[in-house]
Amino acid sequence: MRLYVYVLQAKDLLVRDSYVKVQVGKNKSKTRILKNNANPIWNEEFVFRIQDVEDEEVLVSVFNHDDDSGFLNSSGDSMGRVRIRVWSVAAEDNQVLPPTWFSLEQPKTGKFTNKDCGKILLTISLRGKGHDASSNHTLYPHSYVNDEDSEEFIGTCVLSHEVFNSKSPSVMIADGKHFMKSIASRLEKIFNKNEEASRIGDSSDVSSIPSDYEDCVEEHPSSLSFKEAIEMLQSRDDDKEMPENLQGGILLDQVYVVSPYDLNTFLFAPDSQFRRDLAELQGTKDLQEGPWQWKSGDISCLMRVVTYLNAATKLVKVVTATEQQTYIKANGCEFVIMVNVSTPEVPFGNTFNIELLYKMIPGPELSSGEESCHLLISWAIKFHQSTMMKGMIEGGARQGVKGSFDQFANLLAQNLKTLDSTDVSEKDRVLATLETEHQSDWKLATEYFWNFTLVSATFMVLYVLWHILLSESSKVQGLEFYGLDLPDSFGELITCAILVIQVERVYNMVSHFVQVRLQRGNDHGVKSQGDGWVLTVALIEGVNLAALESTGFSYPYVVFTCNGKTRTSSVKLHTCDPQWNDVLEFDAMEEPPSVLDVEVFDFDGPFYQATSLGHAEINFLKHTSTELADMWVSLKGKPAQSSQSKLHLRIFLDNNNGVETIKEYLTKMEKEVGKKLNLRSPHKNSTFQKLFALPPEEFLISDFTCQLKRKLPLQGRLFLSARIVGFYANLFGYKTKFFFLWEDVNDIQLLPPSLASVGSPSLVIILRKGRCLDATHGAKSQDEEGRLRFYFQSFVSFNVASRTIMALWRTRTLTPNQKAQIAEEQKDQEETSVLEDAGSILDVEDSKMSRVYATELRISIDSVMEMFGGGKLEYKIMEKSGCHNYATSLWELVNPGVFERRLSYRFSRLVSIFGGEVTCTQEKSPLANVEGWIVDEVMTQPDVPFGDHFQIHLRYEIEKSSLAHNACKCAVFIGITWLKSTKFQQRITRNITDKFTNRLKEIIGLVEREILFATQQDNCI
Repeated sequence: MRLYVYVLQAKDLLVRDSYVKVQVGKNKSKTRILKNNANPIWNEEFVFRIQDVEDEEVLVSVFNHDDDSGFLNSSGDSMGRVRIRVWSVAAEDNQVLPPTWFSLEQPKTGKFTNKDCGKILLTISLRGKGHDASSNHTLYPHSYVNDEDSEEFIGTCVLSHEVFNSKSPSVMIADGKHFMKSIASRLEKIFNKNEEASRIGDSSDVSSIPSDYEDCVEEHPSSLSFKEAIEMLQSRDDDKEMPENLQGGILLDQVYVVSPYDLNTFLFAPDSQFRRDLAELQGTKDLQEGPWQWKSGDISCLMRVVTYLNAATKLVKVVTATEQQTYIKANGCEFVIMVNVSTPEVPFGNTFNIELLYKMIPGPELSSGEESCHLLISWAIKFHQSTMMKGMIEGGARQGVKGSFDQFANLLAQNLKTLDSTDVSEKDRVLATLETEHQSDWKLATEYFWNFTLVSATFMVLYVLWHILLSESSKVQGLEFYGLDLPDSFGELITCAILVIQVERVYNMVSHFVQVRLQRGNDHGVKSQGDGWVLTVALIEGVNLAALESTGFSYPYVVFTCNGKTRTSSVKLHTCDPQWNDVLEFDAMEEPPSVLDVEVFDFDGPFYQATSLGHAEINFLKHTSTELADMWVSLKGKPAQSSQSKLHLRIFLDNNNGVETIKEYLTKMEKEVGKKLNLRSPHKNSTFQKLFALPPEEFLISDFTCQLKRKLPLQGRLFLSARIVGFYANLFGYKTKFFFLWEDVNDIQLLPPSLASVGSPSLVIILRKGRCLDATHGAKSQDEEGRLRFYFQSFVSFNVASRTIMALWRTRTLTPNQKAQIAEEQKDQEETSVLEDAGSILDVEDSKMSRVYATELRISIDSVMEMFGGGKLEYKIMEKSGCHNYATSLWELVNPGVFERRLSYRFSRLVSIFGGEVTCTQEKSPLANVEGWIVDEVMTQPDVPFGDHFQIHLRYEIEKSSLAHNACKCAVFIGITWLKSTKFQQRITRNITDKFTNRLKEIIGLVEREILFATQQDNCI
């Protein structure tokens, strides 16, 4: 059973800032805070679910709101309360307690003890929908009340609140509206009685006012047609300003070949066929459009109410939605309609409303002479009550609204001709507008310097100068001497101090202004250069920026960073709500950018470190081009979040070289990957974009069939593009998909085949901490640092897949300096000849060997050769040097005096970040002329990037030393044989040589120490 509690108003309160708390059982709720009013009018409704009428009671408490109450006393002081048993309401006629004044029960503690704290007007009902039908009270257009109460009843529309448990459904707003009508009629009879005979004892002359709960219809006849109503609205339009777009973002931004008047009629005329078709497309039922009516208030307006049943989704059942459509502007050429949508039956639906703003303005002139209309639809979500689920509600609302307006746009495009982007450029129009909105230096200086500090300082200086001219030279006295005139009294001393302070402040202001002017326009207006992806950012304004200065203002400027390049805005003077209108362009980029980093700083001079006022990150793949064209960005960071700082940006990403930019990018990546990369078909790209909801500029590079390893392997497909890695699987209708940016990847590891991977090598992608948390369902684990780890295995061609992934990752994560260095190395390698497609292992003599290490060892040749004997010493040395799973075969005689064996092991992560299996072939043979051995080793690493392009050759020459009997000389040579060409030959050669030089020194040093230690142990025994 539901209990309706209506908190109407209070009177004769002891304070002017108050609010009311209502409690039924364990459920609580409260009204909004009304300030500067000892007779507040709330007119708020609360709905509670109750189980037992006999035991429940309603507790209504009135509190004083104190802005300075602090954290531990945020609720304020209680002024009194009222207790009402629910059974007493059930005993009333129709189970409705009529509006009744209750005197507040004095609190037992606090500053309001033993005081008459006032009265509160309440009404309570146990009846639900349709209860007013049984009421005998008639609703009159006017009611006659006392002058004392007349002001209290001129209020706003009733707000609806609901308190419910986890299983209780929401209550329709219509229930409260019907009940409030019966309340209004009841109030008329109560207040039309002789107030002197009532127990309240208040009296005054009567006056006539409109009813609070019935909209006040103006004198215009309700029989006006829609066309006549629009014409009347046009006659009343007094050049109202065009409202700003709502902060939720742009849902539709399109130009249609139709006049604004005709488009307005097409969308909002009664019984619009377009609305019917849209309802059928979206599965909406019971569409009921109310008539357009004139409503009075502070501003007369034309409005109507539309109700319908939203189709059910996977998460939400069929719910009732109510739209209140109101014309804000209509002058025949421009139309603005505000739509307020309420869905109280959805979870937490009574805490928020959705606002939609339709703007129809004349479009560009067409060569054909036809009219065009620019339709711009923006949205926002407005919360009535605070809730911990705010983030989840915003995300769900955003997804639902975008889906609905995608269907809206498609259906509208089928009925009306759209204007192609070649006919009109929104970017050029916006940028041209911004160029004309920059303030001149004189105007800016006038606004900045026209303040009390400068005026008072100027007056004081002129006053003192005039005083000096009128005064005669005084005689020297005290400690003065000729040329030094000291103050002769404390008054003069104080005057001098004030003058110095004022002059210093003026100097600081002038200094700041000059520095800012020198800093201003650092990148504003600088045009981009080159061909490729051009990013243009229009910085419009900022609101509620944090203030670090003692004056409560700051000197903000913004730094944008994208693909390692930065652009800086101009500095704004002494403001927390700056207006920039700066246009910043980035030079053309080879690959499309993924994110734009935004950070706001407080300018404090050229030699001081700037203080951050907030930062944000804009992900281009999670916003459409329409959203980027006009968006509000909330800043993060402690000062920004406390001030709720936001920036207004307009971002445009263009490819000024068309498909050639993509072809050049693929050609460059072919050199990195080592295989041909073909441009995918438009259909394939379109399918890929729709699969992951990507913008149209995203293009597919490659895709691979593989398994995603979680608790159970999931067969799917891995998609690679210039900016993302995406995975998609569809197992019996259960879809799994996610993607993350290349910039979010912290490390990529290649794991050798194992029993857990069913004999297949695995590729592990590790993300940066705190990144891509929406892809958590695809991660196998999260390490101790909080990084997500994704395991992929069972590739058809693991080498091709790993090379492609590693190449794309390196390209996106390298800095511009690193890319320039690689380009220089590639240029140096153009004249270098390499071996092409060698099919078998080459002889050691075919590679050019260079000596990298030579030393004298204090051990015999036989002791050193134990390192190649396959015994305990060899395993111990190799394990210590980072070789895991070390295994050897026996030496076999392959030629007279030549022995051969094979080795296999896996490098630890300390040796190679890629790990992977290593296979070696060793041959040993005695030296020809002296006592000693030669050991040749050929090493392959197929699991590292470009591992199939080269082989590493090692040669150990161990011969007897002439310096001592039990000593030998050891020299190590290294060479690299190239099987395939690559532009990274010089880079890889240098890396291998440096790494193996240090590694061989370590191994030979370990051999010497282990043998000497074992010898000492034997001697001690």
